[in-house]
Amino acid sequence: MSDKTNSTQLAVIGGGPGGYAAAFLAADLGLKVALIDPEPNPGGVCLYRGCIPSKALLHAARVLTEAREAAHWGIEFPAPKIDIARLRAWKDSVVAKLTGGLGQLSKQRAVNYIQGKAAFVDPKTLMIEQNAGGTQQLSFDHAIVATGSQPVSLPGLSVDGTRILDSTSALEVVEVPKTLLVVGGGYIGLELGTVYAALGTSVTVVEMMPGLLPGVDRDLVLPLAKRMEKIFHSIMLGTKVAEMKEDKNGIRVRFEGSQAPAEEPVFGKVLIAVGRRPNARVPGLDKTRVEIDARGFVKVDLQRRTAEPSIYAIGDAAGEPMLAHKASHEGRVAVEAIAGRKVAFEPRAIPAVVFTDPEIAWCGVTEEQAQKENRPIKVARFPWGASGRATTLDRNDGVTKLILDPESQRVLGVGIVGTGAGELIAEGVLAVEMAALAADIKLSIHPHPTLSETVMEAAEVFFGQATHVYRPAKASRA
Repeated sequence: MSDKTNSTQLAVIGGGPGGYAAAFLAADLGLKVALIDPEPNPGGVCLYRGCIPSKALLHAARVLTEAREAAHWGIEFPAPKIDIARLRAWKDSVVAKLTGGLGQLSKQRAVNYIQGKAAFVDPKTLMIEQNAGGTQQLSFDHAIVATGSQPVSLPGLSVDGTRILDSTSALEVVEVPKTLLVVGGGYIGLELGTVYAALGTSVTVVEMMPGLLPGVDRDLVLPLAKRMEKIFHSIMLGTKVAEMKEDKNGIRVRFEGSQAPAEEPVFGKVLIAVGRRPNARVPGLDKTRVEIDARGFVKVDLQRRTAEPSIYAIGDAAGEPMLAHKASHEGRVAVEAIAGRKVAFEPRAIPAVVFTDPEIAWCGVTEEQAQKENRPIKVARFPWGASGRATTLDRNDGVTKLILDPESQRVLGVGIVGTGAGELIAEGVLAVEMAALAADIKLSIHPHPTLSETVMEAAEVFFGQATHVYRPAKASRA
């Protein structure tokens, strides 16, 4: 028996970037909104245990790295004194500030924020287990599932204790271990590995695929891989963890693969960073017509509506890419659809950023994608060795490239590796979405000296001779 029964026009399950964006827009449109999440304020994994705390720590890592590299310019600092407790407190204060701000915005919009966990009773009703105790039954006209994702664990390799970390526990930075094994050479493993390496940990990365960041164009990964080889103790590619077991000094690991060592090294801690899986199986969802696909994602249409007309799904729970900004846009599309507007989620370019050093960012069509699709493209690359601004930063290890249609000269995709790539990629997104031509970028005056010039310079390369053309094997063009 529930303590009380309420009703709302829209119930949003999950307070992450997708959920709170949806709730706020719905409230702005005049809908009565309930937002349900276990945390004290909106924010979700991104703000509490993901994007924000990791970027705060990566900023600290970058400061430490720049202080060391300043010796190249004749500026030397004494060895830094790292107060882990204060660093952790600062990271936590960043999270508290942002989530607290979202809490205030929620109140200002009169969103009914319910701290608890929701389960479906039927296609129009939720039962909410409240953190403060008791339950609340909530009827709704529409619901949006925005429950996000969680770290994947390695089956059969789990070891009890505090020595095994995932992306959540690693961000707590309880201590700085002498040695750390990062299992997974994707963006999460490399970002967190970068943080711990800057703090003084000897980091080893193992990746079962033949290269770091599987799926990302190799020319973008190469500059990062070269730098990673210098800051990490070792990187083992084409190798996997076969066995882990407790040792008095840490975790003893046996590897298998092309670069597996003969011995079984011991690591102080092991970080499992092999991906994330959707939290799509909300309790009671099986009492509705909502369908889950073979990979665990909720099936949705272009308006993010499920097979149950009253229920929508967005963000990590509704498919890849698992990115906060993609979830936010999906949330707004779902709300506008609920409000009766003619909308669809059909982006041409969803930007992706790896916040390592150097950063990698891309959007739209990639070279690997074009080759798999047997699609003709022209690639214009501009190396940062010719960039005045990159030279003043002592960071010439970047590349900016445009993926272009050979005939129309339309920008199909953009890829950047280098300092600040995540800030630069927005111009690429705009170019792809607006169907810009190489000439449009070339003729747009960029400020000098800046890294943004490299986008213009890449467009100028297109009209020169130093371009790479990929054409399908059976293409009739010369």
